[in-house]
Amino acid sequence: MAERRLKYFGWGREGEGLTAEEEAFALDRYRRLFAVDRFDGRNPPALSEIALRPPRIAPPPALPPHRSSEHYDRVAHTYGKSFSDYARGLVGQYDNAPDVVAYPRDEAEVTAVVDWAGGVQAALIPFGAGSSVVGGVEPKVDGTSCRAAISLDLRHLDRVVEIDRTSRAARIEAGVFGPALEAQLKPHALTLRHFPQSFEYSTLGGWIATRSGGHFASLYTHIDDFVESLRVVTPRGLVETRRLPGSGAGPSPDRLFIGSEGILGVITEAWVRLQDRPRFRAGGAVRFVDFFAAARAVRAIAQAGLYPSNCRILDPQEAQNTGAGDGTAAILVLAFESGDHPLDAWIGRALECCADHGGAPELPETADAHREGAAGMWRTAFIRMPYAREHLVGRAIIADTFETAITWDRFPDFHAEVMETAKRAVAEANGGVAEGRGSPRISCRFTHVYPDGPAPYYTVLAPARRGDEVAQWDEIKAAVSQAVIDAGGTITHHHAVGRDHRPWYDRQRPDPFADALRAAKRELDPKAVLNPGVLIDPATDA
Repeated sequence: MAERRLKYFGWGREGEGLTAEEEAFALDRYRRLFAVDRFDGRNPPALSEIALRPPRIAPPPALPPHRSSEHYDRVAHTYGKSFSDYARGLVGQYDNAPDVVAYPRDEAEVTAVVDWAGGVQAALIPFGAGSSVVGGVEPKVDGTSCRAAISLDLRHLDRVVEIDRTSRAARIEAGVFGPALEAQLKPHALTLRHFPQSFEYSTLGGWIATRSGGHFASLYTHIDDFVESLRVVTPRGLVETRRLPGSGAGPSPDRLFIGSEGILGVITEAWVRLQDRPRFRAGGAVRFVDFFAAARAVRAIAQAGLYPSNCRILDPQEAQNTGAGDGTAAILVLAFESGDHPLDAWIGRALECCADHGGAPELPETADAHREGAAGMWRTAFIRMPYAREHLVGRAIIADTFETAITWDRFPDFHAEVMETAKRAVAEANGGVAEGRGSPRISCRFTHVYPDGPAPYYTVLAPARRGDEVAQWDEIKAAVSQAVIDAGGTITHHHAVGRDHRPWYDRQRPDPFADALRAAKRELDPKAVLNPGVLIDPATDA
């Protein structure tokens, strides 16, 4: 049976999505939240209704045959999954659709497409599964030296090529989707255990290129921690880094490409560190009357060196939004796992830290407590959330997020400033409605925690102005992004920079480093065809 293709609009494959019951439940929650009787729905245009300009280039006969300029392929590779992407797709705005989508079957075909792009001066955008929420895969060529755009879809580079059981590592092609990666490791009782929210529809290469944050709330928080070595196709040739457990030999070449977002080369393979599949688990939900008391408990857990796999605070509003709470308490979702040993001592000490700050476990500790009660409700909401956004944007509901990281000593003031700015910006963009029934909602959770600070993740829920959704969200996004930078945070903890975060990334990074990055770009991509406009300004001369 042929695999169903990915949706051109929305999350997942055709035929997948919220059940009728899930959709009704979500919309009823937003009706009550915004004090409206009903939402006027708008459906996305049918594929046949979307107008595209004719392709500006055609592949030469000598190019490997796996490429397409068909309508579906071009539409499905135009956008990622941000609110702005959905809002523009909803009205059929596909001005930046790629001219060609290439589907290489191996590294040699990747190289052929990279060479062709340079020869015809076409922008080349590496594409995993299109889960970017920061404008990282949109093929924009205006203001660049490129005259066309090629989307390079790596989905056929999907094998676990080699497993080193002794070193507990594997060589894996970059285009493999998360579930297929784990399925190939499972017979060996191994796991990468990197589960971003986009896990089902994102790829190893995409995780590496964007410095993805994954399953572990502490210790191994980013894909960086798992990369042993890389193979990268650049316009100047193949780069392969040496596979080592660690090295002190100068600046790391792996680090140059991890987080490079496709501007320096196309990642085709990686050796990654694996783990034994977990056999022991412990966890559950802990309730706190006060959000900051919960934060102090999390700091104690992080600084105790317990390294929980999950340690995520939901503030009262976030807990209510996801069904994990009733809005009267902050919820800490706490979990430990191991492939080697029972975890009684770890969970016991973590709960002591919680109790020291007024936290009370919701349920008695059991092996499945992390899947029950509030923890289970939050887990379900987390997994299903991406399917809801296509329904919300069609009802003119803004549901988007921004995330950052800050040190513990600055967190209370930082959080107050960011929340105040977010509330003010959302109110101004929402016609002045700031408080009371029908007002927008801003909530916070911790996604990852470190001994020296948390990674707060903020959610914005607000009614949108029909026809003006993108401008409305851009106004909010600009205000909160500036507040994050002014208060000393990072513009992104794990969502990447893309195009959406560029103005604030430019303010965050040191100027000499920006010059060094531009120099690396000129050396590795002399014709400036790789994902122009991401991370640095596009070159306007070839």
